[in-house]
Amino acid sequence: MYVFPVADDTKPARGVGAVREAAGRDRAGRPGRDRREAEGVAGGVDRPHLAMSLEATARRAAYAALAVVPVAVVAVFFVLPVGAMLHRGLWPEGRFAPGAVLDVLARPRTGRVLWFTLWTSTLATTLAVALGLPAAYVLHRLRFPGRALVRAALLVPFVLPTVVVGLAVRESIAPSGILGFLDLDGTPAAIIVGLVFFNVAVVIRTVGVAWESLDRRPGEAAAALGATPWQVFRTVTLPALRPAIVSAASVVFLFCATAFGVVLVLGGVKYSSVETEIYLLTADLLDLPAAAALSLVQMLAVVVLLVVVGRLRAVPDPTVRRASATPARPHLRDLPALVVTAATLVAVALPVLALVVGSLRRDGHWSLDYYRALGGSADGLFEVSLTHALLASLRIAVDATWMSLLLGLAVAFLVTRRVRSRTGRRARAVLDGFFMLPLGVSAVTLGFGFLIALDSPPLDLRASPLLVPVAQALVALPIVVRTLVPVLAGIDDRQRQAAASLGAGPLRTLLTVDLAVVWRPLLAAAGFAFAVSLGEFGATTFIVRPAEPTLPVVIYRLLGHPGPLNHGSALAASVVLAAVTAAVILVVERLRVPGTGAW
Repeated sequence: MYVFPVADDTKPARGVGAVREAAGRDRAGRPGRDRREAEGVAGGVDRPHLAMSLEATARRAAYAALAVVPVAVVAVFFVLPVGAMLHRGLWPEGRFAPGAVLDVLARPRTGRVLWFTLWTSTLATTLAVALGLPAAYVLHRLRFPGRALVRAALLVPFVLPTVVVGLAVRESIAPSGILGFLDLDGTPAAIIVGLVFFNVAVVIRTVGVAWESLDRRPGEAAAALGATPWQVFRTVTLPALRPAIVSAASVVFLFCATAFGVVLVLGGVKYSSVETEIYLLTADLLDLPAAAALSLVQMLAVVVLLVVVGRLRAVPDPTVRRASATPARPHLRDLPALVVTAATLVAVALPVLALVVGSLRRDGHWSLDYYRALGGSADGLFEVSLTHALLASLRIAVDATWMSLLLGLAVAFLVTRRVRSRTGRRARAVLDGFFMLPLGVSAVTLGFGFLIALDSPPLDLRASPLLVPVAQALVALPIVVRTLVPVLAGIDDRQRQAAASLGAGPLRTLLTVDLAVVWRPLLAAAGFAFAVSLGEFGATTFIVRPAEPTLPVVIYRLLGHPGPLNHGSALAASVVLAAVTAAVILVVERLRVPGTGAW
């Protein structure tokens, strides 16, 4: 039996439930919709709109509160030290004196330093891209036994301490080394080899992840129409990979131009880049105007580079798609890429092998004497043993890791929130760029700025044990943010809305939606932050306490004192440090999601 509602001539028919709700009560006995709306209007308040406004205001307040801590940390421990360094150089006697900076830039040595940095960084970037592209294809598009191990082995050099990288390369090209016949020791070629060794992993990782995510069907369609493999690569694959290649090349160039430990160990005082020249001017000559001038040039170059890269990458990014097919087995046409990858693996392994062999050879015989010497104080050069320095490095790296993770997670959460207004999007972009500043500023400038800006109350922190971890956390912060941002940005916001509609609060939604996706990248970011902090040298060398030296600082100081025992102890300490870093990276590599390029 059907019951039809009675309809009049002016209003559409309404069901029984609708009539009851309009009359004043809904099915659950609560005030009906019409009555609620009437009460809201009668009271002079649009209650639904007011509730939405209050909710939006509360959300903005929560985001602002979340941004306060990371902004304050970066402002106090980055902007203030760098600003103090520049102020000391540009206002040497309390008044602005840009003429002194211009005089510094006009010096013949400054011109040689800038030109050396430019051409070595450009050449090293070109070689890294040329070697990294074939390796990225082999390791991310082909399937063969041991692929994960090879991929991890090629990634290890990038996270090795730069002092260890420089020492390993120097040990392999020394007259008595494996590659001594090439006669590269003490030449600019040695620096370029070290820069390529250190940065080729960036190209492999960045381009490989993008290549792994490309759709195979356009290339297969072009091949079906008669295109050769080279034509398919040139007309289909290469345009799709252009954003990733440009991004990788720009990052490699940035790392080469700001390299410190590699150039310092391999070039000494004969060949100086901008980074090592800043160190020389601040630590040895105390020429702050010159150091400030070079720091300004370096920062301006980084800004220009980022703007140019942003324009070149203004095309759809292929990494937003998942791979549509599993990696294929190698074919005969893949032989050139396989050969280049094998050569790259050998080139990466030789310096590490030379480092290990050198640490085990004393007076022409195999010996563990250099490792036994790690328990001593290196002939009285330091107040503590080398083992104590390793433990101090590990403890500092742990502190720097949790600091960078807390800051990076908050930043990544903020810059990936959906905003509708243009002002909100601009604020998000500014915030994102603000936290990337440590990536483009000399660590030497940061370390020396700590000494200048944090030397008087209420910020007299030079004796604080947290100063070194904070500096290392700032160095690792951009890597943590860039590891987490793509993952958080890829979460469909409808999942959060669905959780909220089921009654989950903001914290419950964060735990059940975001954390379920981000825990694996978070562990990977922790591994990278730990490895970067463990090997940080540029800022640490200025602010480390004599009673608590880190192992990279100890290794460099050992190299500065002649004697076979000091040199051998530096080799043994480098092997230990490299082994710890490699173990961390192997764990990080295990966190990759099978079939994707992400963690």
